Amino acid sequence: MEFVNKEYFLLLLLLIPYLMWCLLYRKKSEPTMMMSDTFAYQYAPKSWRVRLMWLPMFLRIVTFVLVVIVLARPQTHNSWGSRTVEGIDIMLAMDVSTSMLAEDLKPNRIEAAKDVAAEFISGRPDDNIGLTIFAGEAFTQCPMTTDHTSLINLLQNVRTDIAARGLIADGTAIGMGLANAVGRLKDSKTKSKVVILLTDGSNNMGDISPLTAANIAKSFGIRVYTIAIGSKTMAPYPLQVGGTTQYINMRADVDVETLAEIASTADGHFYRATNTAELKKIYEDIDKLEKTKMDVKKFSKRYEAYMPFAFAALMTMLLEILLRLVVFRRIP
Repeated sequence: MEFVNKEYFLLLLLLIPYLMWCLLYRKKSEPTMMMSDTFAYQYAPKSWRVRLMWLPMFLRIVTFVLVVIVLARPQTHNSWGSRTVEGIDIMLAMDVSTSMLAEDLKPNRIEAAKDVAAEFISGRPDDNIGLTIFAGEAFTQCPMTTDHTSLINLLQNVRTDIAARGLIADGTAIGMGLANAVGRLKDSKTKSKVVILLTDGSNNMGDISPLTAANIAKSFGIRVYTIAIGSKTMAPYPLQVGGTTQYINMRADVDVETLAEIASTADGHFYRATNTAELKKIYEDIDKLEKTKMDVKKFSKRYEAYMPFAFAALMTMLLEILLRLVVFRRIP
């Protein structure tokens, strides 16, 4: 145990004049009774109260010492520890094209995907997880990290209007999204590396075909799980017309065959989610499949250790007050 404010221990020097006052002058300041002869009381036995008259003073000193220790801020030492955890490296590749605004999943495809992915991230605290987003182009929203709070914040900031506003090209570049995620995982030293690719469309943009990206993933020992999101027929899609929102029925355009072939090539699995419950179940299944045991060294930070001393100081102070008012009560 260490103390942050060691200079507060100098306050203990105040106990020296206090003890001197108690021993030399306190008895002179106490009330006395004059008697002509004390022979009758010379051999009278002392009661337990008389024998414990020093106890309140002792408790006051103990209280003072404990308060000084609290002011000095005791802290525990930093320490390293090793433990076995189940963790892997994961890249989430998420489609953010404008078609993800379709509302066959509630409130819409992109929001449902973000919420379920956030639950998945929260349930795997020991994994390195990153995020790639793609429409007609692909880029890394968050590199792999164990700071899942920051990752979830970046995930929640993902919006489909980056394509609608022309910040990136609209469309669905599945091959580019997968290649970007693979690029983040290829140098990883962990035994298990995974890409979870979610899209609602078919590859119609980009310079890399989905199957080429899948073969690259396989060459680096990266598993790819593909998720086709959206209804199998029609889906309501919102359109802004004259300041109002109108809905049209959008035909499902997901390339199930290609997604299944990607998963098969990269030793993963293909899933189909037509509603939020199915999407959540898919992530739960992936969570059960991909776990690898590994030894992790953990660094524990300092933490404040003053609470036991503060509690003890409060107890000794209350005990002193109680003894003075009840047991050692004096008549003025």
